Amino acid sequence: MTDHALLLVNLGSPASTSVADVRSYLNQFLMDPYVIDLPWPVRRLLVSLILIKRPQQSAHAYASIWWEQGSPLVVLSRRLQETMTREWKHGPVELAMRYGEPSIESALLRLVAQGQKRITLAPLYPQFADSTVTTVVEEARRVIRDKKLDVQLSVLQPFYDQPEYLDALVASARPHLQQDFDHLLLSFHGLPERHLEKLNPGHSLEGDCCRDATPEVAATCYRGQCLNTARAFAERMGLADGKWSVSFQSRLGRAKWIEPYTEARLDELARQGVKKILVMCPAFVADCIETLEEIGDRGREQFREAGGEELVLVPCLNDDPQWAKALNALCERAPLAL
Repeated sequence: MTDHALLLVNLGSPASTSVADVRSYLNQFLMDPYVIDLPWPVRRLLVSLILIKRPQQSAHAYASIWWEQGSPLVVLSRRLQETMTREWKHGPVELAMRYGEPSIESALLRLVAQGQKRITLAPLYPQFADSTVTTVVEEARRVIRDKKLDVQLSVLQPFYDQPEYLDALVASARPHLQQDFDHLLLSFHGLPERHLEKLNPGHSLEGDCCRDATPEVAATCYRGQCLNTARAFAERMGLADGKWSVSFQSRLGRAKWIEPYTEARLDELARQGVKKILVMCPAFVADCIETLEEIGDRGREQFREAGGEELVLVPCLNDDPQWAKALNALCERAPLAL
């Protein structure tokens, strides 16, 4: 059977480390209403202010982790695509980025040009958020609608609690956790609290926020899903309470973001006498600027300045063979989009 294509989608990357390319990328990213959920005029003004200084700062950060082959995120996603072509037996496997290139539109048009009428869309995000999963699905729907494509779309659901994903995460991380260390920090990408409150008004974002939540609330509570992933990982690894904790990174702007913050947690752990810390970033399936630069470079420097001695960044799943098998199994049961 070769009549069912797979489209993998990750966040994206600037085309290069030039300030112009970074500005173009940031503009597309930040103007997405699912990322900055403000009315267009306010969003345009805010993004224009951000784009005065941020592109130069971000270009420097990208340059510090850029590979000879290009953006680490894109290179690693390409490697996963290649691995998935051996796993997915139903048809071609394409790769797209929500921002930058290759675009979702170009990937869908390529598949349709090949005669593909059934496509599984796989947003590569374990946990649900409007700013990741919803925007990918809505962009795919826009292309199908605007280009009048005759396509049947299935969508991979968030897989934060699926055994295949968790087992792959454990297998990938286990070699790194076999070394001596004082503490494991599971650092997830942060979100403004209002993103979560909009989906579930009145839902508490304190403590273990979804431990007793209804399935409907838990299905869209990003923070609760992150805690679920972390807890399941720690149980599978046999980590004792106190040996690990959770935090949230990558804050932008002045809004209140979900807590605890990774920067504060690194300082706190160093002050508590933690000398060697391991950091995992399970909101990402591929290493990128948020893992390699934000944690691997700046986080390491911050931890040392606060009194720690060594910070080890545990790699993401990237193109790990067990992860590819897990992803294949998850995509096999992706339901049809309504």
